[in-house]
Amino acid sequence: MLAMERIGILLGVFATAMALLYGFWSDWTEPVGVTGLTLGALLGFMIAGYLAITRRKLEGVPPEDDPLGDISDIAGDYGFFSPHSWWPLWLAASSALIFLGLAIGWWIVALGAVLTVPALVGWVYEYWKGPHAL
Repeated sequence: MLAMERIGILLGVFATAMALLYGFWSDWTEPVGVTGLTLGALLGFMIAGYLAITRRKLEGVPPEDDPLGDISDIAGDYGFFSPHSWWPLWLAASSALIFLGLAIGWWIVALGAVLTVPALVGWVYEYWKGPHAL
């Protein structure tokens, strides 16, 4: 986790430096590049900050940061993943319609948005009721 935190900081510092260089190079007349690079820097710092907060909440050294640790130290439960869910497929298809609509026509965006809502609600509430309820 410490290595990923450092990568986030490195990404933030690099994007900040590139935003400043781009701004000076373009005489601050072109705002889109500077804005994009600044948002990229903020994203890198946000990822590093989240990982730093998460690392501090853990007790002791996490297994992935222990240089003398074995592979078996990190074994265990990684969470719950639904093996039979079809909702991510419908959500991805409706999201693809939205992005396709940005290129082709706004009416496709509306169709994708209408299809996204039930797919998202179905995926969120998949284990609320029914045979697979938690």
